[in-house]
Amino acid sequence: QVQLVESGGGVVQAGGSLRLSCAASGRTFSSYAMGWFRQAPGKEREFVAAISWASSTYYAESMKGRFTISRDNAKNTVYLQMNSLKPEDTAIYYCAQYRGATPNKGENDYWGQGTQVTVSS
Repeated sequence: QVQLVESGGGVVQAGGSLRLSCAASGRTFSSYAMGWFRQAPGKEREFVAAISWASSTYYAESMKGRFTISRDNAKNTVYLQMNSLKPEDTAIYYCAQYRGATPNKGENDYWGQGTQVTVSS
């Protein structure tokens, strides 16, 4: 199985920033779309952002203008830069690899273990 490991989570005050990283295994990393999802306590998992093999980006409406997804194929790593954080952003954040080059909804084959992000008010 492909392995994904998230890091960079922590506790930050409202208005602050964090950068999450997801290190992926596999030598064909650059061929696949990658994404970030999150799950708050007692809530369902929700889509945050995704990036295609060609670095086209996609965001949930509430993330636009605050979060930025990027990738470094040479390092097999995808990032999520999180700015202007709000208490409602508190959740466990997961990275995922999509089945193909385009981040089609529901086509995630591999998931990381998650990293906790807590935003205080």
